[in-house]
Parts: sequence; structure tokens; C-alpha cells
Amino acid sequence: MDYDPRELFGKRLVELRKAKGWSQEKLALESGLARSYVGGIERGQRNIALYNICVLAETLEVVPSDMLAFEIEPVKTSRHK
Repeated sequence: MDYDPRELFGKRLVELRKAKGWSQEKLALESGLARSYVGGIERGQRNIALYNICVLAETLEVVPSDMLAFEIEPVKTSRHK
């Protein structure tokens, strides 16, 4: 894999959180998750359990699959002849 899914998920979580105008603290409070855990997820430093993806999706009023709708940038490869 040429990308880190934890980083991509974290960026997507930031997008969804900011779309609601929420801080990390507000998301943590509303979801019942620790703010430090939410921050770690957003920075791509934590593996998130499926259960917590569902908790965050419900809190952000999106379906869980929206949490995984992140863009994977194609990796440029050089062609040698």
C-alpha cells in the first residue's frame, strides 16, 4: 500500500467535523469519546475500531460509509524503457 488509511481516515474525519462547525472537543463530548483519542484519529496516529467509526458517523449524522469516502491519490510511477 502506498498510502496510510489511518491518515486518510483522519483527514476525512476533520472534513466532516469542520462541516458541522465543531471543534475536536465538541465532537468528543457529543460522541462520548476522549478528545485525545479523537485528536489521535485525526492525526492518523490511532487505529479506529469499527464500533467507533459507527459512533462517530451517528454523532456527525452521516452513514458509516461516508466516513470511509476518502480520496486516494494515485501514485506516480516512472516508466523505464
